Amino acid sequence: MIYALITLAVFLIMECVTWCTHKYVMHGFGWFLHEDHHQPKYSGFEKNDAFFVVFAIPSIALFYFGTYTEHTYLFFIGLGILFYGLAYFLVHDVLIHQRFKWFKNTNNNYLRGLRKAHKIHHKNMGKEDSQCFGMLFVPLKYFKKPKV
Repeated sequence: MIYALITLAVFLIMECVTWCTHKYVMHGFGWFLHEDHHQPKYSGFEKNDAFFVVFAIPSIALFYFGTYTEHTYLFFIGLGILFYGLAYFLVHDVLIHQRFKWFKNTNNNYLRGLRKAHKIHHKNMGKEDSQCFGMLFVPLKYFKKPKV
């Protein structure tokens, strides 16, 4: 039970880590890797995809040390990071940017809100003045249905 709680806690903490990394690294000194992601028509691999590797390294290391030492909890920290990475991939690359055409016609309020918030983030093509840096938790205003 404790390991499931560790995994869940790390998954939730990763949203905060992602928000901070997106705002201060990707839109800061790491802009040279993230910039191509904000261009209108990108296809295939982007320099921005390097961030997947950056986040995978700690997860892999934690799996290793959690498996080959007596500190089993490290494995479950790595698992939380992995689960967040999978969720990020499915939401960001599959659902929002449609890099894979798996979920083209989603009619879920939560997922529509995530797409709307990310669209606002990409409205600004530059490094400065962006908003909505999170991925799974975005401001409630993006979940409200437009008035007809």
